[in-house]
Amino acid sequence: MSTTLLRGGRVLHDGEILHASVLETDGMLAWVGLDSDAPRADTVVHLDGSWLLPAFVDGHVHATDTGLVLTGLDLSTARSKADVLEAVSRRTRELRGAPVLGHGWDETTWWVRELPTAAELDRAAYGSLVYLSRVDVHSALASGALLASTRGVELLEGYAAHGWISRQAHHAVRSTALGSLTAGQRADAQLVTMRTAASRGIAVLHEMAGPEISGTEDTAALIALARERSLPDVVAYWGEVAAGGGLEVLQELGGHGLAGDLFVDGAIGSRTACLRSPYADAGHTSGALYLDAAAVTDHLTRSTEAGVQAGFHVIGDAAMDVVVTGLRRAAEMLGAGRLRALRHRLEHAEMLDADQIDVLADLGVLTSVQPAFDAAWGGERGMYVERLGPGRGTRLNPYADLHAAGVALVLGSDSPVTPLDPWGGVRAAVHHHTSAQSLDLRTAFDAHTRAGHAAVGDERSGRLVVGAPATYAVWGADFPTDESGWPDLFGGHRVPTCLRTVLRGTTVHDTGALEEVAA
Repeated sequence: MSTTLLRGGRVLHDGEILHASVLETDGMLAWVGLDSDAPRADTVVHLDGSWLLPAFVDGHVHATDTGLVLTGLDLSTARSKADVLEAVSRRTRELRGAPVLGHGWDETTWWVRELPTAAELDRAAYGSLVYLSRVDVHSALASGALLASTRGVELLEGYAAHGWISRQAHHAVRSTALGSLTAGQRADAQLVTMRTAASRGIAVLHEMAGPEISGTEDTAALIALARERSLPDVVAYWGEVAAGGGLEVLQELGGHGLAGDLFVDGAIGSRTACLRSPYADAGHTSGALYLDAAAVTDHLTRSTEAGVQAGFHVIGDAAMDVVVTGLRRAAEMLGAGRLRALRHRLEHAEMLDADQIDVLADLGVLTSVQPAFDAAWGGERGMYVERLGPGRGTRLNPYADLHAAGVALVLGSDSPVTPLDPWGGVRAAVHHHTSAQSLDLRTAFDAHTRAGHAAVGDERSGRLVVGAPATYAVWGADFPTDESGWPDLFGGHRVPTCLRTVLRGTTVHDTGALEEVAA
């Protein structure tokens, strides 16, 4: 039996920050108490006032895409067509003609919103394949070479010869682009993501995979990587309808649920979220609907009968109408209790009314939400208002209403849509652009830690109490403290430094800054 005493920290225990010590025994928490009462241990780690908190869970991640951005072409700072073309040209030279995969451009931040054309991308990349996903990854810019390499793309919905593609055409072109990656490139990208997550105090990632996102080979490799190395856990979701073979694929992968990015609709920025009435800045469209109520009902009933957690990507209010109808029909067919037992989940769930929230609460549906979306696109002058108008655009992401109704919230990043930044997510939930929908700090932190474990049936993790797994992060003491003893996240934009991240007693990140001595 191996014992480690973490001594002299600021410990989150029973909802309060205490000056205390913690004893870890064989990967479990065996004692929490005052420094003066601390038991003997094989090893003593001197925290010297550092925070000892439950490690974060990121409830929505795309690991390979995230790694490709962290190591490759990040277009989040581009502010013009010229910026994009210069970045593509530079990256092409670095890769010596290999395919260029980039991400993160957002034309709503540009003074002049003229996008590069397929022909211009061809010239910038000297004829190489170019795939540049928009920040929401529901549309992309594609070079002429990439379009020509995607058989039949011109026949698909969302195709445009100028190169900004969406809907089914985007799915096809994305598949071609990702198919150009080697197994080694995927593995490198995944490893970078996992190590970055651990360095930011994240011990568990909910990977949102699927046939239109990453593919089975990619997902299987990520699951294997997490098992083989001292890295964060991966909880894999497979986004494919049960009727289309999703249950069989999930079983082969060893994934957790038939949920995640199973698209009912798209995203607001790409104007593919499905709305009850047209977009304010594009009156010719109300978005895209990929699954109807019958398909939603069928997926829920098949998954429930198989004892599998199900769920969907849903953003627009009309898409949410479809999901709620499917939930009600499935409950009528199988009984509400069977649905509640599996805690089906919805990703994003940005546009909800009170009646829809009541249905989610009644059927035990949890919502996996991304507060950084509101931080990036909310407010009276944000992208939401531009796309939807002030009436709809300021009523998104009703976190306080969901919490008050008893709907479980799980916080995540949707990385690479927004960065792996859990403290930033907590800050954004507390400082919601619509103040009435803000969460308090403790509720937001709980939604980014304990709730992520509970979402997958683990009710023990995410708390620093005796008998819980030793899954925690240590944060540097050289950071301001608020009046309740928490890190003060709101005096500026900096976040604490993660000194160590531990998963069930195994260290997955360590800066070496903590003094550790044998007793």
